Amino acid sequence: MNRWTQITTFQASPGDPHRPNSTPIYQTATFGQPSVNSLGRYDYSRSGNPTRDVLESQLAKLEGVAHGFAFASGMAALSATSRVLSCGQHLVAGIDLYGGTHRLLSQILSRQGIEVSFVDTSDVSAVDKAIKPNTKLVLIETPSNPLQHIADIPKLANLAHQAGAWLAVDNTLLSPWLQQPAQLGADLVIHSATKHLGGHSDVSAGAVTTDDPDLARTLAFIQNAEGTALSPFDSWLLLRGLQTLPLRIERQQASAGHVAAFLASHPQVKRVHYPGLATHPGRDLHFSQASGAGSVISFETGNVQLSERILSALQLFTISVSFGSLHSLASLPCRMSHASIPVESRHVGEDLIRLSIGIEDPGDLIASLQTAIQRARLARSA
Repeated sequence: MNRWTQITTFQASPGDPHRPNSTPIYQTATFGQPSVNSLGRYDYSRSGNPTRDVLESQLAKLEGVAHGFAFASGMAALSATSRVLSCGQHLVAGIDLYGGTHRLLSQILSRQGIEVSFVDTSDVSAVDKAIKPNTKLVLIETPSNPLQHIADIPKLANLAHQAGAWLAVDNTLLSPWLQQPAQLGADLVIHSATKHLGGHSDVSAGAVTTDDPDLARTLAFIQNAEGTALSPFDSWLLLRGLQTLPLRIERQQASAGHVAAFLASHPQVKRVHYPGLATHPGRDLHFSQASGAGSVISFETGNVQLSERILSALQLFTISVSFGSLHSLASLPCRMSHASIPVESRHVGEDLIRLSIGIEDPGDLIASLQTAIQRARLARSA
């Protein structure tokens, strides 16, 4: 079956005699039971809810695995993933992860007796050297956010497995429409579903998927025990967003290619980070494991004040954290999404601008950037 058809064709409400075409919102905290000694399929929405079940089934299908779990946020999903580790174990993570991930690993896990090593995960040998006898998890982003470094998923999966560890891939930047890490050897795939999976900036959610039944049992226990499951209404919103995922991604990605090419040719732009460009050092590796470059672009101007003025002058881009929305967004990661990372550990330049390309006309987006850069340059020289 074509993957597009697979995404949009699913049982909206298994077992419902009325056969609704849209999954109902089971907006209830609890469910009545047949008797004291005979419990039904659902008892408490924290433990299970029909709306969330449909969503989790779809999330698993998108990544081509058996098990999916929906959480209240991307950070809740990352936290649940970290919970598969025990005190005394070791985790290897990328040096240029999302700021919130870095904060979780460096400031929370250390309190639980879990050691974390940050390395350049685009360098397989660096990961190999960082692995210890007690390493149990390798956590990567590819492409990374926002520098778009590319990590070799199959090679890192092999390294992790040889060491008796799991490989977890944060697939947020691309979505499962463009990359399926589990098919390349990853044991866990994580998403901030707030981004591309939701796509409308109207729901905060996270997802973890796996094909490993033992990991699935652990995640189900953690989700229930810690109460971090996604609510019924938010599950419905995310389900609605998933049905337009291919349409949105293809439109946004096509526009991003035009915007990236424009930026790469602009004299005020020093460097563009986007794997769709022929000049990207990880391009060949990226396209060996992904079908597209995505819709997030980062670029450097070489001057912090110039970057600030560009953002202030933009008309069609909203200055905002996050990415993957229908609407184009712009940010300075060092001041926003990565501000929680200590300066000495930060690998993102203060002048770096991150763009999330929406579904607007690419010509209009380019014109907006052209005008903003021109105004910022003139203000600088005044």
